[in-house]
Amino acid sequence: MNKIGIYIIGDEILSGKREDKHLSNAIQTLKVRGLSLAWAEYLGDDSVRLAASFKRSLTSADIVFSFGGIGATPDDFTRQAAAAALDVPLTRHAGAVAEIEAQFGEGAYPKRVLMADFPLGAALIPNPVNRCAGFFINTHYFMPGFPQMAWPMMEWVLDTHYSHLFNQIILIEKAINVYHAGESQLIDFMNVIVEKHPNTKLFSLPTLGKKRKIELGVKGEENAVLPAIADIKAGVTALGFTWDDC
Repeated sequence: MNKIGIYIIGDEILSGKREDKHLSNAIQTLKVRGLSLAWAEYLGDDSVRLAASFKRSLTSADIVFSFGGIGATPDDFTRQAAAAALDVPLTRHAGAVAEIEAQFGEGAYPKRVLMADFPLGAALIPNPVNRCAGFFINTHYFMPGFPQMAWPMMEWVLDTHYSHLFNQIILIEKAINVYHAGESQLIDFMNVIVEKHPNTKLFSLPTLGKKRKIELGVKGEENAVLPAIADIKAGVTALGFTWDDC
């Protein structure tokens, strides 16, 4: 299955002027469809860095959602960077122009219509709020930074183009709390679990405090996770540590 990634773009996120909400929403939007996020990357409004990041991910088969930077102000570089990454020109998309004109009439000119300039070959993502469309090319989907616009646009992309991927693989997670152990005491054991159960992903989350513990578990498909967590329980017991189910 294709991996799914997101870009979250904007100097205002990196400076702390605005708090990112896209990451948590994207995780939940995917989760309810039986999908999961493989990676996320925060980027500032830097045309060179944006183009380099897009060029890298465009060579993959990943499904990628990009939030932010598709406006027409001088600090918006996403449309131009996507075109540079693809080595194609920006061209005015007739369908995007029609959407902007339908929303704003004469007010579409001379500046709002600039938001209809997309990389050559792009198709539209409808914007249910103000009809200033996003765009996609290959498996990359570019949307505004405004959550009230971007989130329904992401849902539209998933439901329109990727419903065949929904709930194909049901992933589960199982874990135990291991008490009075340091991670260093469990590393060799963890490596044994990783080697024995390669179709699962092990995680270790320590908690410091009066009652020191480690949440130790695995995630993956049920038929792989259940024997792995059984081995974890048996191995932790053999090592002499107390534990309980999370």
